[in-house]
Amino acid sequence: MLTRPPAGEFRRRLLAREVLLGTFVKTPHPAVIEVLGESPLDCICLDAEHAPFDRVALDGALLAARAANLPALVRVQRPNPTDVLNALDLGAIGVVIPHLASSQDARAMALAARYGPGGRGYAGSTRAAGYGTRSMSDIISEANDAVVVIGQIEDAAALDQLDAIAAVNGIDALFIGRMDLTVSLGARSPSDTEVISSVRAVCATARRHACAVGMFTQTIEEARQWTSDGASLFLLASDQQWILQGARDLVARFRGT
Repeated sequence: MLTRPPAGEFRRRLLAREVLLGTFVKTPHPAVIEVLGESPLDCICLDAEHAPFDRVALDGALLAARAANLPALVRVQRPNPTDVLNALDLGAIGVVIPHLASSQDARAMALAARYGPGGRGYAGSTRAAGYGTRSMSDIISEANDAVVVIGQIEDAAALDQLDAIAAVNGIDALFIGRMDLTVSLGARSPSDTEVISSVRAVCATARRHACAVGMFTQTIEEARQWTSDGASLFLLASDQQWILQGARDLVARFRGT
């Protein structure tokens, strides 16, 4: 029988602000996750927002992640309870909610991810529930303690709602979508002063509300710099980016360029 880490271990580490390093997975094939399971990454994030992950593809990917004991988040397509339910039933440790711009949406997503009145729909036959091998009380208790809900801040409209969003019970982290935030602010570059100021505002708000902060950065050096502002979850690069960079490096080494 597989030895699995405690169900709530990833959430515990996230809330303790341990520095966690993961990557986005864009290729909907379980072999990619199987390979990454041999790495020392702390987690992966299956990108169902921008990559072609339907429910069948998510099922295979999350099965591979479970087999590899690799914590897997799912960035769902939209702030939608059905998308959240699908990801969690299939065995995701949590969800990243794109374009979270209001406290109302934050409350709805936190509710959708956990069992309770008006919350997550219950089925004891899912992978997350052990395929009918566990009691309802154990399933509900574990899931409500272990599931991670991360709100992605990537809209100018969300900046006026930061305190209200971060204060929502059940929002465990704010993830800064800096590229979309750049576009939403009408800036020319993710390094523009207005964008950087907004990123710092998200970090400061999260600190006030004991919320973790995650982000994507272009370089490892920049990620390290943001730890001083409280960022601790970094989803850097992607499987596709690594394939492309590996091919470029191979050609450059062969040609001596």
